Amino acid sequence: MAQLPKGDQKLLNAWAFYDWANSVYPLVISSAIFPIFYDALFTDRSHYIHVFGTEFKNSALISFTTAAAFMVVALMSPLLSGIADYMGNKKNFMRFFCYLGALSCIGLNWFSLQNLYVGLLFYFFGLIGFWSSLVFYNSYLPDIAFVEQQDRVSAKGYSLGYLGSVLLLIVNLAMVMKPDLFCITGTSGEAAMKAMRYSFITVGIWWIVFSQYTYFYLPKGNSHAGKVSRDVIFNGFKELKNVWKLLGENRKLKRYLSSFFVFSMAVQTVMLIATYFGVQEVQWASKEQSTIGLIICILLIQLVAVLGAVMTSRASEKYGNLPTLIVINGFWILLCIGAYFITLPIHFYVMAALVGLVMGGIQALSRSTYSKLLPETEDTASFFSFYDVTEKLAIVIGMCVYGLIDQLTGSPRFAIVFLGLFFVIGVVLLRRVDQKSN
Repeated sequence: MAQLPKGDQKLLNAWAFYDWANSVYPLVISSAIFPIFYDALFTDRSHYIHVFGTEFKNSALISFTTAAAFMVVALMSPLLSGIADYMGNKKNFMRFFCYLGALSCIGLNWFSLQNLYVGLLFYFFGLIGFWSSLVFYNSYLPDIAFVEQQDRVSAKGYSLGYLGSVLLLIVNLAMVMKPDLFCITGTSGEAAMKAMRYSFITVGIWWIVFSQYTYFYLPKGNSHAGKVSRDVIFNGFKELKNVWKLLGENRKLKRYLSSFFVFSMAVQTVMLIATYFGVQEVQWASKEQSTIGLIICILLIQLVAVLGAVMTSRASEKYGNLPTLIVINGFWILLCIGAYFITLPIHFYVMAALVGLVMGGIQALSRSTYSKLLPETEDTASFFSFYDVTEKLAIVIGMCVYGLIDQLTGSPRFAIVFLGLFFVIGVVLLRRVDQKSN
């Protein structure tokens, strides 16, 4: 079919619909079903396992694996984006990583302690597939939408992603709670584990099937003449280096980015390990209550996050971006301290609601504040590429710190409290940014 012109509504809808396709991964795999399934594998034994020649605590092991995947994404994305832009085949790159992530989700169906290395490899490639496909997905926005359309179409993508992921999670929750309705046999425990394995398959199929609408309309891209040279391969890193030099001339932006780097270590880590914490540290009445309760908590966070994002947006309009970010970071400090005392399900429900209240807000406000502090330039893509790499590296450090403390102390409680120090440092650094710059 003929390529649709930039700004065409059908093209914008197709781009936004990829959020509907891929958002099931971070909700079902990263946040809800997989953490519960992973911990359930250790039900009848210690939470420690001998792997890679070392005795690892299970939650520490998954933290280190997550950190390794984000390190690969952080190093690989500038390289791949440079090549894809030059060759004009962003869609092929995006499709490749989409399929890599989706097929890895399906592969998690065979995750077991007996096949731990293979299972961890599927988990590892699932992360890489999801985050790498987003690199190309996000880079399409200025190609398919005019400036005045970008905020609206981006918000539409977020809304579709939220609806799609919650819809599938509800279906997966029904599978786990009422496996007999889905012809899943076995004892209650066996049927629940089967249902969770089948949930991984549904994520992969959902991701692949619904992404086809996006691929049908997205343009391939504009290619350049000539072969891919060494300069082309490392062009992405050169752009990041140039941004780093420019940061030296912009004290406000550099100070802000430093604060963002520090508090992102904690924010993203807390989001990624919240369910593992709930599984191990909350005194649930039964395994069934644990599974259902944790999934409900994840849904609660998703719902409250929408309200939190609206409240944060209004607060920033009234008081300014930086003061609002300082208050939100202060709230996160209290949450990290409070997490140490969580023991009962009601405590975890309350904490989930409070986390949801500031989760979406701090992410949206962090990015918009960065955008406001950017210098007058047409090359905003390079600055946001630097921002994304900064965030990924922060996740690597945060997950490693969490995993190390969890491994050494045997309890994630100490790790959560320690993460609170990153928010303290973040507040200090934010206060050093000129308040008039927001």
